[in-house]
Amino acid sequence: MPLQLFAHPFSSYCQKALIALYENDTPFEMRVLAPDNPSAMAELAARWPLKRFPILVDDGRTVVESSIIIEYLGLHYPGPVALVPADPRAALDVRGMDRFFDNYISTPVQRIVYDSLRADTEHDPRGVADARAALETAYAWLDQHMAGREWAAGMSFSLADCAAAPSLFYADWTHAIDPAFTHVHAYRQRLLARPSFARAVDEARPYRSFFPLGAPDRD
Repeated sequence: MPLQLFAHPFSSYCQKALIALYENDTPFEMRVLAPDNPSAMAELAARWPLKRFPILVDDGRTVVESSIIIEYLGLHYPGPVALVPADPRAALDVRGMDRFFDNYISTPVQRIVYDSLRADTEHDPRGVADARAALETAYAWLDQHMAGREWAAGMSFSLADCAAAPSLFYADWTHAIDPAFTHVHAYRQRLLARPSFARAVDEARPYRSFFPLGAPDRD
């Protein structure tokens, strides 16, 4: 049975896993999670009651969380692109940057997006303001970090960049990255040019109307 990825093409964390699969041309079956595919939704709930996605299913084994999925692929389905270095110290740098993008870019973005979906009486202006301030701090730190770098954690594309690509993609839609952060903008463009992420972006285009803040007419 081929690998199965339960995911939605427009989800940032699903795109993170898809990038890893595309980087190494790993064969898999996409189980799209959508209301018009109730069997996939039911199987997701049965395999992972928290119903967070993506999940990867490998011969009956369920693997959850995008970072763990990518590490699992590297262990059991390695390809020419090693997304986690073999050297333990280099691997720590990669994992550290992976956590940066998930915790300090994606998390505040999601806080802003989720707030926009709430009823008018349930908005959290302070929480949104805090999230925007956190993004500004993260952008400033990342701009310094990326000076003189091509990729987030060294010379090679890695797990960290799989996390960065969708994080920065949606972050710039949610809380625009100041033009003064030239290194962040240049890095975002390099990520968009990476064939694996470009493919994920193209596959998600039909769903842009889902973005609750209004998707801009640009990548």
